[in-house]
Amino acid sequence: MFKNKTLLITGGTGSFGNALLDRFLNNDIGEIRIFSRDEKKENYL
Repeated sequence: MFKNKTLLITGGTGSFGNALLDRFLNNDIGEIRIFSRDEKKENYL
C-alpha cells in the first residue's frame, strides 16, 4: 500500500510521531518526511 509513496509525519518528535516512524522504517516506503516545530528534539541524519 505504501510502496514508493511519500509519508509526511507531523509532530514527528513527539511520542506518537516517533512510534509511527519506527513502524514505517522497516517497510518498503519510498520516502519519509518529518515535520516538527520542536527544534530541540530533532536529530539530523
